Amino acid sequence: MLPADSPALVLAPMEGVTDAPMRALQGECGAFTYCVSEFLRVSQAVPPAKVFFHHIPELRNGSRTPTGLPVQVQILGGDAALMAASAVKAIDCGAAAIDINFGCPAPTVNRHDGGATLLKYPNRIREIVAAVRAAVPRAIPVSAKLRLGWDSVEAIHENAAMAAEGGANWITIHARTRTQGYEPPVYWPLIGRVRERLGIPVIANGDIWNMHDFRRCRDETGCSHFMLGRGALGMPGLVGMVAVELGLSNHGLTSVIDWSAELRKLIRWTTHYHPLTSEQLAKRMKQWMRMAAKCGTFRRFDEIKRLQTAEEVLTAVRRDQREPSH
Repeated sequence: MLPADSPALVLAPMEGVTDAPMRALQGECGAFTYCVSEFLRVSQAVPPAKVFFHHIPELRNGSRTPTGLPVQVQILGGDAALMAASAVKAIDCGAAAIDINFGCPAPTVNRHDGGATLLKYPNRIREIVAAVRAAVPRAIPVSAKLRLGWDSVEAIHENAAMAAEGGANWITIHARTRTQGYEPPVYWPLIGRVRERLGIPVIANGDIWNMHDFRRCRDETGCSHFMLGRGALGMPGLVGMVAVELGLSNHGLTSVIDWSAELRKLIRWTTHYHPLTSEQLAKRMKQWMRMAAKCGTFRRFDEIKRLQTAEEVLTAVRRDQREPSH
């Protein structure tokens, strides 16, 4: 799934945001190499097949979105045996690749032995990765998503080494610690130091908001593989521009964003998977516009945040695009 000898651009998993409709929408541009599902929690038991299919409906479609984007299944948990068995269940359901989440900073997840809390126990990272790697066929890639550490950026060296020793085919590194959450700064040079010594591909992740950030991240990490999350959703045109720079596409997307067209795509893909009311669709649309206002170029979220229906939101966004900003 990840080409070791050529560049790649990956859509990041964002809980409650990059669900199946959003993955389908992001696949339309043809710029992403693959995407990673929101994490599937493994706690007391192996999730049944119906949970996998509900969480990742693309498993019924060859692990691809309806728009052709490959989907990697991400699992999260601290019990190596349960994680291995859950990976096997995912493969039985149609998964083409497995990613293990060692990076989620959510306090609830961390209190229950999942996500970034494992960064405090390097040997457990190796144990979990090794258990999953041993349980699934060799042809199925297994990767790991890490932060730099719990509260120390230097922890990434041992944790990344443990993931590699466990048999990870590649790792993704978000260039912050867990205690930082999403606060600045990011430490891209550390990703580069890990990449130089690790011997497996490394995907750089964190705070790529524009082309200047992308080029600086590339220079400081030496990576040819990159993961975009909030930047991709806040500035959709960024994806195409990065893809052109990486040689993955010969036609970049425009930097001028037609937000009403993007929202209509979201409505179409959301209703493809879930028959929602206009009020429910409006909440989903405003979730994206809130992110676009915080992380991108949408400037009038205050004018739409109290609107109740999808039609009202679309009308307001269309009006915003016609009117100059003050």
